[in-house]
Amino acid sequence: MTEQHGRARIRVGSAPDSWGVWFPDDPEQVPWQRFLDEVSACGYEWIELGPYGYLPTDPARLSDELSARGLQVSAGTVFEHLHRPDSWDAVWSQVKDVAALTRATGGTHVVVIPDTFRDQKTGADVEPRELTPEAWRAKTSGVDRLARAIREEYGLTIAYHPHAESHVGWQRDIERFLADTDPGYVPLCLDTGHVSYYRGDNLDLIHRYPERIGYLHLKQVDPQVIDEVLEKDVTWPDAVRMDAFVEPPHGVPAYPPLFEAIEELGLDVFAIVEQDMYPCPPDRPLPIARRTHRHIAGCRLPSLQIGAPRTPAPGSEARA
Repeated sequence: MTEQHGRARIRVGSAPDSWGVWFPDDPEQVPWQRFLDEVSACGYEWIELGPYGYLPTDPARLSDELSARGLQVSAGTVFEHLHRPDSWDAVWSQVKDVAALTRATGGTHVVVIPDTFRDQKTGADVEPRELTPEAWRAKTSGVDRLARAIREEYGLTIAYHPHAESHVGWQRDIERFLADTDPGYVPLCLDTGHVSYYRGDNLDLIHRYPERIGYLHLKQVDPQVIDEVLEKDVTWPDAVRMDAFVEPPHGVPAYPPLFEAIEELGLDVFAIVEQDMYPCPPDRPLPIARRTHRHIAGCRLPSLQIGAPRTPAPGSEARA
């Protein structure tokens, strides 16, 4: 769990998501070698694994590829739908692969994301947007069980990630989820963009639940685009295509106040940059990632640990 004493530490990294990667294999995504080359060239030293199968799944090979670029793994990612009957085996089957690779490559967290209630391709609702009390209890007790099992089996900590178009999206849902899950096992992955997507208050959550802030995803949204998204009930993938997520400092929330609050509370967290932009041209991510790295580094807080840009990856300058 997050510590609330001693010196604060904010270890900044990035993820395949910031390179437009949503799937293990997709012709619209950059090859994994290019992602690793470019994220390293920007100066990031920490990454998430992204969708399982995008990066090599052989631990030895992946470790070699990371080491050659000065990169380390913070976390893997899984999705859960534990409010549904008989869902444990399906959720645990993906956890086993992701957690094993995360542990083998030195990662410490598994980011757990709730499945969406709307089909990501058609936009149709696939289940009710509000859970029954029984389904909610199944979800929260299921996440408690999942967190304990991941810690016992793999020695890893989960970080639960509220998400747009899920049953843990609005701030009221996040607060209810925190009240109904075990604080000893279920830290929050505070995704600043998803909170702001539903007009939540990231600073309020940090100040009121410091003991639950175990991990950060750094995102900003364009408030004007979000106004249209919410007014017209635009689907999540379409909102991404509308550039609802923007590079800092052009959206909300502002990062400096968040970092200052984390530092004042003495928290020790990873802060992984994610700018959703699937699909995107292959030459788009690198310049954005470089500017984002400079913006965060420019906040100049003692707690921020963010690497320095490296020699550009072969061909990267031309692509940028």
